[in-house]
Amino acid sequence: MTLSIAHLGPPGTYAEQAAILYVNWLSQNQGLQATLCPYPSIAQTLRAVAQSQVNLAVVPVENSIEGSVTMTMDTLWQLDNLQIQMALVMPIVHTLISCADSIESIKTVYSHPQALAQCQKWLEQFLPNVQLIPANSTTEALQILKRDLTVATISSERAAQLYNLPVLVNGINDHPENCTRFWVISQADMPNNYQKSSLKVSHTSLAFSVGANLPGALVKPLQIFAQLNINLSRIESRPTKRSLGEYLFFIDAEADTSQIQMQSALQELTAYTEILKIFGSYGVLPMG
Repeated sequence: MTLSIAHLGPPGTYAEQAAILYVNWLSQNQGLQATLCPYPSIAQTLRAVAQSQVNLAVVPVENSIEGSVTMTMDTLWQLDNLQIQMALVMPIVHTLISCADSIESIKTVYSHPQALAQCQKWLEQFLPNVQLIPANSTTEALQILKRDLTVATISSERAAQLYNLPVLVNGINDHPENCTRFWVISQADMPNNYQKSSLKVSHTSLAFSVGANLPGALVKPLQIFAQLNINLSRIESRPTKRSLGEYLFFIDAEADTSQIQMQSALQELTAYTEILKIFGSYGVLPMG
């Protein structure tokens, strides 16, 4: 069986790199083969899974410097038939790529907003006067570098090699211990085969909205986890997009839905939430 796996493109993105590492893991541990399918945006990547254009998607969800990738969270909430199969944690090392003779010649820097933010202090110190332009991905602007010697992009060393472009400066992210967590996403009715593998299922991700913005509206759902001694490794809010001041809450719990405590927590949550979505239980795979 050959799986099709969507990721943010064009080729050379960190999402593609994570997808390649995942494909290698699949081959070694599951004996499965896969083909990669780049898409122009994270939202399109997830919709490709929801619409059965591909079997899986590998999408970034959280960076250790800049926090959550909001496009992933918002799209996952909007689509009803997706589940998380696995989490991958990958180190991220940013490079400045340009055909300029020196960084003094650079006037414009393109990259994904997350990458620009992860290199903010370095840019302020070494390129304080350049124009920073957000792009859909870290590789979107690489093709214009040979035409304009005043332009640079922030991407990976692997991307520079793929496009045969020079690296001016390596390791420009503000914090050396920079890493991104990716989710492997499938349709909800796809069997979670990885629970049968050697990878321990350790987390459950879910999101919910509350009926009204009243005192204790968030405390009551959170108390359920505390009373059942379930640790929460992430709590994040996102606007509902219905009205100013209304929020959704995304939670990562360090428990498996097969555990009695987690089953009790999910059952109790229904009394305090307007909409409750369970994105799945999964294991976390560190990737070097």
